[in-house]
Amino acid sequence: YNGKNVFLLAAFKEYCSISFFKGALLKDESNLLTAPGENSQAVRQFRFTELTDVISNTDQIKAFIFEAVELEKSGVKIEFSAKKELEFPDELHEILGQNPALKEAFDALTPGRKRGYALHFSQPKQAKTRVSRIEKCIPKILAGKGFQDR
Repeated sequence: YNGKNVFLLAAFKEYCSISFFKGALLKDESNLLTAPGENSQAVRQFRFTELTDVISNTDQIKAFIFEAVELEKSGVKIEFSAKKELEFPDELHEILGQNPALKEAFDALTPGRKRGYALHFSQPKQAKTRVSRIEKCIPKILAGKGFQDR
């Protein structure tokens, strides 16, 4: 709407979805919308695996779409909760300390790209797995790319 994204249609192996960028603000008394991930604050999606899921919820889906357009028209903004301070594993600090070019490249990344790496590097419980993940990502970091970038 007016150059702004309101919703997105997507197909995955397990399901298809209609994702609303400001879905957290939509009225969803039927609890049809879910957050796509644990770190999602604004986006909500309607997931379906069968065409009958869409047909039986057509009126509600249309209502979501119209409400989402109205939200965009109104210019309302999502109030994001403060993101936690990024915490990087000690292994990353150690590797960055040993490689000044890598540290410079990492520091030049956008906050979102740093966040993606922080989440990816911090997940494993074992230090050797964290180190392995960091080492595999060094070429992408040096190229200025985020974890999800190709």
